[in-house]
Amino acid sequence: MVRSLRLPNPLARRDDIRNVAIVAHVDHGKTTLVDAMLWQSGAFRQGQDVNERVMDSMDLEREKGITILAKNTAVQYGDVKLNIIDTPGHADFGGEVERGLTMVDGVVLLVDASEGPLPQTRFVLGKALEGGLPVILVVNKVDRPDARIGEVVDEVYELFMDLGADGEQIEFPIVYTNGKEGWASLTEGEEGEDLKPLLDLMVEHIPAPEYEEGHPLQSWVTNLDASPYLGRLALCRVIQGTIRAGSQVAWCRADGSVERAGVSELFITEALERVPADEAGPGEIIAVAGIPEVTIGETLSDTEDPRPMPVIEVDEPSLSIVIGINTSPLAGRDGDKVTARQIQNRLDQELLGNVAIRVLPTERPDAWEVQGRGELQLVVLLEMMRREGFELTAGQPRVLTREVDGTMHEPMERLVIDVPEEHVGSVTQLLAARKGRMENMTAQSDSWTRLDYVIPARGLVGFRTEFLTETRGTGILHSIFEGWEPWAGEISTRATGSLVADRKGASASFALFGLQERGAMFIGPGEEVYEGMIVGEHARANDLDVNAVKEKQLTNMRSSTSDVLVRLTPPKTLTLESAIEFLRSDECVEITPESIRLRKVDLDKNDRAKAARKIKNLSR
Repeated sequence: MVRSLRLPNPLARRDDIRNVAIVAHVDHGKTTLVDAMLWQSGAFRQGQDVNERVMDSMDLEREKGITILAKNTAVQYGDVKLNIIDTPGHADFGGEVERGLTMVDGVVLLVDASEGPLPQTRFVLGKALEGGLPVILVVNKVDRPDARIGEVVDEVYELFMDLGADGEQIEFPIVYTNGKEGWASLTEGEEGEDLKPLLDLMVEHIPAPEYEEGHPLQSWVTNLDASPYLGRLALCRVIQGTIRAGSQVAWCRADGSVERAGVSELFITEALERVPADEAGPGEIIAVAGIPEVTIGETLSDTEDPRPMPVIEVDEPSLSIVIGINTSPLAGRDGDKVTARQIQNRLDQELLGNVAIRVLPTERPDAWEVQGRGELQLVVLLEMMRREGFELTAGQPRVLTREVDGTMHEPMERLVIDVPEEHVGSVTQLLAARKGRMENMTAQSDSWTRLDYVIPARGLVGFRTEFLTETRGTGILHSIFEGWEPWAGEISTRATGSLVADRKGASASFALFGLQERGAMFIGPGEEVYEGMIVGEHARANDLDVNAVKEKQLTNMRSSTSDVLVRLTPPKTLTLESAIEFLRSDECVEITPESIRLRKVDLDKNDRAKAARKIKNLSR
């Protein structure tokens, strides 16, 4: 829940500051536009070596081309300092968006001139309107050959009506931009010179921070960061009063207790740099050092008159995955962090800065249930841990259910798909098998069709890979949490079984040559395998125990085929996402810094057979 920070009876305003969040669907150009603002405000010197999408500072963000963490920057525009929060566009990182909105007084809503408003646009706009924040609409990428600017603006108006915007909110200004070229215009079809029209509008339309004179200090912790020299940094929005470096504050904790704490250092943001400051007043976005255990949602207040702000609330998680230590025979070879204590400490650390995930204990002391918003969010966490040197095991993602009026409900997702016309039939077939319900179908330009679906969240696990295969990589899909509905029934997502190694050793070309007729292989020759490891995908529905280490027997008899080269089909390379999508309930993925291996939970085939018989007997 995002709460507006504007006071009912403002007594004073900070006209030299504007706090604004840039929100949009994934890949609509938020980070590129912020880049252009920084360049035009003189944040970088001429000729300075600056990365493209400078705000995406994490390796994973650069590789995937998406924003994962909300970040703030400051652009000096004349006498006004614009504090800009760049938020993620992917639905799985909605917690970051909600947190970013607590820091600002207005929102710039970015919409692609061709794609128009998509599910995440609806989500972020709904949160902004809920908090009573004014909106500026930016229609970006107006230079696209398939741009449909008029229709997109109409769709945005419809979206505002759907979300119950009031008369004041629906009177939003519109700007037409090309973020890549760095220009904005207030007139449709007219090319601008720079981003000045947009910056002027932000100064005019976004309200200045309001505060009460003489009010005791209230500084709301909305994010966390770390410095190698100062330890944990609390990123705060100063709501009331003034905070000073070296002073004592009342630290209002999430559990309701109040402690005294010292502010050792105070920083404000200038462009991308944090600059030390002596004090900061209402409306400023600051970083505070000196409180090592501070967490998100807590308040730094006046020692004499502490007044805590409400704790930040985010939407409930809908998906969970069990993470545990690596128990395979090859454990401890690649990573240096392999113990349960190290994994637990890392998950506890993640909880501090990520408000959208939860970590719960399981029956085993070396495994934890991690709950999040979606598959991508959980995969990003696993990928980050892998790169930090952890070895771990992750199970099949499962949806979280709840009981409503005595019936079991499951999370539903709103799915928007854009596909060429020739693939519509195969996509609808795929979705029907996954219990998808079509709500709308509209013809787009250039023989493309848009499909609107509501589908159980578990039906989307593993769907992306299948969808891209079916549409030959041309289809585009977006989804966002829709709500809870009664359990839709059994969904069969994988019609194939697994090829499971029945012994330990190094895989041999001779063995793989014989096995590749049975299905697609995940390993090449000379790779180390162990009993219970999944070496390929069986073409049939059942699992098959295979010998992947069998060498060709040498004899002293001459053979006409002895020198024939064994031609192997290249193995299917598994990414972390595709590995997790592949899993069944009795399988898990072994994750190390060097390798991703699929395996059975029970490595011994006799144990697997017993477990299968037990399940069969229970189902009778």
